[in-house]
Amino acid sequence: MDKKLKKILKKKSGRGANGSVSLRHHGGGSKRYLREIDWKRDKIGIPAKVVGIEYDPNRSASIALLHYQNGEEHYILAPEGLKIGDEVNSGPQVEIKIGNALPLKSIPVGMAIHCLEIKPKKGAQMVRAAGNAAYVMAKENGKVTVRLPSEELRIFPEEAMATIGQVGNIERRSIILGKAGRKRRMGIKPTVRGVAQNPHSHPHGGGEGRSGIGMPSPVSPWGKKTLGFKTRKHKKYSDKLIIKRRR
Repeated sequence: MDKKLKKILKKKSGRGANGSVSLRHHGGGSKRYLREIDWKRDKIGIPAKVVGIEYDPNRSASIALLHYQNGEEHYILAPEGLKIGDEVNSGPQVEIKIGNALPLKSIPVGMAIHCLEIKPKKGAQMVRAAGNAAYVMAKENGKVTVRLPSEELRIFPEEAMATIGQVGNIERRSIILGKAGRKRRMGIKPTVRGVAQNPHSHPHGGGEGRSGIGMPSPVSPWGKKTLGFKTRKHKKYSDKLIIKRRR
């Protein structure tokens, strides 16, 4: 394997530039290597052979190591059903089969896809978690309607690339960690309830004995409401692209 595809991932440990905790419940953990994933799949027409399916500690999905005919090596997300020895390709004219990457205009309606681009040539940004799949629903006037895993219906440009199939490692959600130490090695620290803290640390804290949160509705450590309070931007660029919101 090409060592350029792997580099040590610098630890952030949940702390900001001044050393104070800016991301709670994160810290510690085993040393990790960052695998460079080929999100763009821009080796048009160059076949690649799958030489390995590997574990990646930085994501829920497994990754596949590809060896291209021109000698290059790259990682991609491993879709369900992809095996060592399979051949994959990318481009508008390639075969519709698992692991191949095509523009949305070349993918038939009803097909399961993943690693979906929002803007053409920017690289895959959506549908990348283990077990996820989106579906092509309709095509019209240079736009393609896709149903995302959240059940949201959204419009994408027909030139945006996507990979055929469902993201692999479907059984990941059924894994039982077994002990607290395994969670710590993953870099995740314990979460303490707000009511168990003092009032300086959390708005729910304080009071004599078990006094509850002491307010009409729960809030975050910074005082923002956590139930029913919408945090999405009121004027987001993608509002005009969403046909049906999730839920």
